Amino acid sequence: MKLHMIAKGVAPLMAALLLSACATPEFKQPQIDTPAAFKESQIPAANEVKTAADGTRWKQAQPAEQQARGEWWLAFNDTALNELIAEATKANANLAVAAARVKQARAIAGVAEADRIPQIGVGVGAQRSRPSALEAGRPQGTDMPLQTSYSAKLTASYEVDLFGRVSANVSAARNDAAGVEANYRSVLLALQADVAQTYFRLRATDAELATVEQTVRLREESVKVNQRRFDLGDIGEFDLSRAKTELATTRAEAIGLQRQRVTTEHALAVLLGKPAAAYSAGVSPLQDSVRLPAIPAGLPSSLLERRPDIVAAQRAMEAANARIGVARSAMFPVLNISANGGGAAEHFSDVFKWSTRSWVLGALMSMPLIDGGRNRNNVVRSEAALEESVASYRQSVLTAFAEVEDNLAGLRILSGQTAQLDEAVVSARRSADLAQKLYDAGRSSYLDLLDAQRNLAAVERSAVQLRGNRAVTTVALVRALGGGWDKPASNAQASN
Repeated sequence: MKLHMIAKGVAPLMAALLLSACATPEFKQPQIDTPAAFKESQIPAANEVKTAADGTRWKQAQPAEQQARGEWWLAFNDTALNELIAEATKANANLAVAAARVKQARAIAGVAEADRIPQIGVGVGAQRSRPSALEAGRPQGTDMPLQTSYSAKLTASYEVDLFGRVSANVSAARNDAAGVEANYRSVLLALQADVAQTYFRLRATDAELATVEQTVRLREESVKVNQRRFDLGDIGEFDLSRAKTELATTRAEAIGLQRQRVTTEHALAVLLGKPAAAYSAGVSPLQDSVRLPAIPAGLPSSLLERRPDIVAAQRAMEAANARIGVARSAMFPVLNISANGGGAAEHFSDVFKWSTRSWVLGALMSMPLIDGGRNRNNVVRSEAALEESVASYRQSVLTAFAEVEDNLAGLRILSGQTAQLDEAVVSARRSADLAQKLYDAGRSSYLDLLDAQRNLAAVERSAVQLRGNRAVTTVALVRALGGGWDKPASNAQASN
């Protein structure tokens, strides 16, 4: 009767303990102030027809909706760019590092999953020994015989997940693996964007170098003409010296651009996973008529799903929340069930006989009583780690919104600059042509001609640089939006 009353009193206590000990707290998504639309989303219409400096009429290309999801670079309709990105994806060392980390994280998650099922093992052994006479209860000095024994056992153990330690650990490992996979996609997107931006910078440098080399040829022709006129006595040495100075200065600028091109080419080689000495990019100037895709910004709320770095931050929060459950469960009892069975005999042939059988079945419940506050501090540390991950998540979201706004604003401003600079190029060419005619007719000085030519060269170089900046900023916007217009790039390499 007394035992019945004790059991009756303990049962509600144990039930209350089980209910209150759901170790893992419910994950609550942090509230983020998400704007309804990007402030800078009003960029020029995609079908707006523009006139380039050389008179070519062009308009922005539309995103290739038929392309595979995540393959955003196909919208640039550039075969060379497609090949470079494919090559970099296969050979880049940083991407290989990220892929290896994905494999590690998945393996760690698999280790955690293993705790869900019973652990079964087998052991077969032999032992040869000679006990002392004292241990055998014989008189001291008795010659004890050698003993040989053989054994074979099957063991099993299992932790009953009473308070969610195992499930919380599995959840944390799974979220860690998902976060590492998101980091892989982030590295992949960064690699693709870096290849595209470096490629466009190289082409812009080629175009700028072509412009400067054209100016060099004009300067060389000017020196020849002035040399003849000086020899004939039509002009003084001053005009000839100025012409030679301008030629040398422009040649120096061309040499500087060649250095810039070599450096950019080497950077592209590293992205492709090649030694700089083994890679050489062909000359391909970025023309005025290049078509850049119109990138739809979409809604700010969708950015939280597209950006792989935000996804990684989300998974880090969920993993930190699960680890609070792991830390809390250490404060509650752990129930382990174990069993083993087999046989032992003096001869190996007798080990598996029924008469030599033995077995043990047991259960052990244990929990800490005095730990010096270790478990409590582990809970506090886990809760603080969750607070840290939430703050990191918020910062990632704010940074993502700012990057999109920056690049949308950049494209809008660059579009306005392009329109004004196109007009400036036309005017500068007209001015240089008139100055040349006036100088040839003797109606203006050589300084006036040089000033017009310098102005034209500066405006043309600015137009080329602006062209490259537009291409680079377009890629930067794609990167800020998370790559593509639907889902992130497929994790093909990490899945191998």
